[in-house]
Amino acid sequence: MDVLHSWAAQLAAWAIPEPILAQATESPWALPPQVFIRRAQRQVAEPTGPTYQAAATALADPGTVLDVGAGAGAASLPLAPLTVSATAVDENEAMLARYAERAATLDLPVRLVRGRWPDVAGQVEPADLVICTHVLYNVPDIGPFATELTRHARRRVVVELNDRHPLVSLNPLWLRFHGLARPAGPTAEDAVAALHHLGLQPDVHRWTRPAAADYASFDELVEITRRRLCLPPESTPDVATALHDLEVDPTTPPDLGTATRHVVTLTWPGTAP
Repeated sequence: MDVLHSWAAQLAAWAIPEPILAQATESPWALPPQVFIRRAQRQVAEPTGPTYQAAATALADPGTVLDVGAGAGAASLPLAPLTVSATAVDENEAMLARYAERAATLDLPVRLVRGRWPDVAGQVEPADLVICTHVLYNVPDIGPFATELTRHARRRVVVELNDRHPLVSLNPLWLRFHGLARPAGPTAEDAVAALHHLGLQPDVHRWTRPAAADYASFDELVEITRRRLCLPPESTPDVATALHDLEVDPTTPPDLGTATRHVVTLTWPGTAP
């Protein structure tokens, strides 16, 4: 099995067994919008981190930005002072609306494209910088995805991802509540191997994100975690106990399903003329 097929197979292993999924009263895959909105607000207020620095370097001469999987704009909106115009691609219409609202406060001209990359790549013009953060672990077919990122960048592609699949953080809870052993991969190293297979040679920067509160309260974290585990509402106290047993800091409740503090930034040249 080559590295591209291995990547896809490892992601497929995250499917929730049907008997457990059938018991869920809410979708375990629903994105918690408040997490992405808070992260965007923090990053716009105080841009920081190696991913931001790599993107800002690519925009030393102000240029255009394409944000793939833009969410609420945590990756590209902090670059507004260096950006002539931005294109935001995302499947979630509500997130695109949030992106547009924030961009308007920054006087940043934006184009919104709703859809899945690379399916909508043909609708998008190349940009000086292409940025894509915390999306790769949702991309089974990484080959066309990365290829179109590269083809759409005139200067640089900047990608950020966790050092391991973000749902690994929930593995002890799946074992505790369902007796289910969950996968351990893929990892950022697997992503780099896939990019090498495609002929890309990314620069790799590993770093640690400072702790921050993704939720307004510990109770909010408990509720989202319960849903992710396909547990009924009456399990809420048990989930709270389990999170305390994992030594989750209730003063800075993190979203266990979307981020770890260990992060990798990948950058490589674009090929768009």
